[in-house]
Amino acid sequence: MTSRVRAPELKGRGWLNTGGKALTLADLRGKILVLDFWTFCCINCLHVLDELRPLEEKYGDALVVIGVHSPKFEHERDPQALAAAVERYGVHHPVIDDGDMHLWQQYAAKAWPTLAVVDPTGYLVASMAGEGHAEGLSRLIDELVAKHEADGTLHRGDGPYVPPPAPEGLLHFPGKAIELPGGNLLVSDSARHSVVELSPDGETLVRRFGAGRNEPFSEPQGLLALPPAIKDLTGYDVVVADTVNHQLRALSLATGEITLVAGSGRPWRSTVDDHPHDALAADLSSPWDLAWFDDKVIIAMAGIHQLWWFDPIQRTVGVYAGTTVEALRDGPIPDVWMAQPSGLSVSADGKRLWIADSETSALRYVEGGVMHTAIGQGLFDFGHVDGPADTALFQHPLGVAALADGSVLVADTYNGAVRRFDPVVNEVSTVDSGLAEPSDILLTAAGDVLVVESAAHRLTRLAPGVVKTVAGERHKTERPPSHLAPGEVTLDVIFTPAPGQKLDSQFGSPLRLTVSASPAELLLDGEGTTTDLSRRLVLNPEVPKGVLQVVAQAATCDVDAEFGACHLTRQDWGVPIVVDPAAPSRLPLILRGMDG
Repeated sequence: MTSRVRAPELKGRGWLNTGGKALTLADLRGKILVLDFWTFCCINCLHVLDELRPLEEKYGDALVVIGVHSPKFEHERDPQALAAAVERYGVHHPVIDDGDMHLWQQYAAKAWPTLAVVDPTGYLVASMAGEGHAEGLSRLIDELVAKHEADGTLHRGDGPYVPPPAPEGLLHFPGKAIELPGGNLLVSDSARHSVVELSPDGETLVRRFGAGRNEPFSEPQGLLALPPAIKDLTGYDVVVADTVNHQLRALSLATGEITLVAGSGRPWRSTVDDHPHDALAADLSSPWDLAWFDDKVIIAMAGIHQLWWFDPIQRTVGVYAGTTVEALRDGPIPDVWMAQPSGLSVSADGKRLWIADSETSALRYVEGGVMHTAIGQGLFDFGHVDGPADTALFQHPLGVAALADGSVLVADTYNGAVRRFDPVVNEVSTVDSGLAEPSDILLTAAGDVLVVESAAHRLTRLAPGVVKTVAGERHKTERPPSHLAPGEVTLDVIFTPAPGQKLDSQFGSPLRLTVSASPAELLLDGEGTTTDLSRRLVLNPEVPKGVLQVVAQAATCDVDAEFGACHLTRQDWGVPIVVDPAAPSRLPLILRGMDG
């Protein structure tokens, strides 16, 4: 850092995992702090939670991680919803509720997730956006430990974390459910890291597969019963999306055997291609749901905003749809944009694959090799509005179920509702509400509709009653915009390799920058992909505001090892822009700011 900057005080609406105590920087003096700015809808934020766990274990008596929850969606501002998320994702460090985004602004965060490092004397020493920083953080913490131990300013000992009571009950934040032959139900019991078989009443345990994180599951989500002919060839019945392990596992119902069928276990840190890959060698990223479509297993790859395919006979995987850009764009697949696809369902005639695209609060579908958006307007528009599809709104839906009449039920998760889209009249209605974060919907062979009511830890039979029409409740995420001058603007993505790393050019340029805009008319020039982190843009003076979608990545490798490890740092930004003649002509973004 060129100058020493005092870390702003930790002020928020409340604290979790501290036994009710509000912490201050003075309480934490002598510890190295990592402030993790996150929001619980964000898959990249969930990745960072998992990246931080080994660091918390390694530096337990010197390091304190503080989660700063700065919400995107309206539902995430609810303190009870935040408490449930902290429990759901096994967050084992203090969390401050930054519901008014005060700390977000004080620490100049611009993207979810953002990490800020504070030294034991209370000075801000580094900040970085995105995921994939564990190695760099470890090296930085080593340096801080050595320096402050020598100075006598590092105080080892227990941190402020106070664990919550152990959960009770049959299910704990269940994710997805399917019906098995014979009528029993199979449910991913996500927070207990297992898959459970229940009797048709949804309340009686038949058996449990797996127990405890990584034995063998870690927060499993999607489930798929294979078609009989495919099951006979593979020798297993069910495919499980083992989300946090970034893998697919197979389950044999006859023997209870669980086997790995796809995923190296490493999170995806690569580039997109259209080639088949050996399933067990491929790096996946938070597979969230599964469906049998187009004669293969389709994977909702939430972590990189794509759909992938898995061929259980050939044992290969590849990209089905999406480019990894987090946004909403339709057209022929694979060249489309999505944002955390989290729910899949196939129409009764097998021709249409419905998708709950959670971060765009959208209902989308693939038919005839083309992706369409039925409901949804983009990353920052959401709410609970019924009526014509072009004005209707969802709020972070996670599940979808296609019905025999061609309509679709949507688990509208953050609205606590089940919604119905009728493509014949092109309208949306509310079927049921007052639910606790519904995450999936199951239509049984008998015609019953079961809702996975995740935050209530149960399956609920749908009692629709009178279909309601909801008007209003329209929201838009208002992040502080960047004011930029019309005409020529310079976009600079500032990248500093982590300590002990250098740019890796052995396979070509280590840099990649992709820029687009919403609306597209905002950019007169500068859209596309290049291998330079600086870009000349031309903003349209006739478009007063919009969003610049920026995706940057840099490849690095270790410099102090004969066979040094390789790393890929990547970040997506949706930057709200106001075109202002009095504004500057430069937009700086930090891909990895190790200089604070």
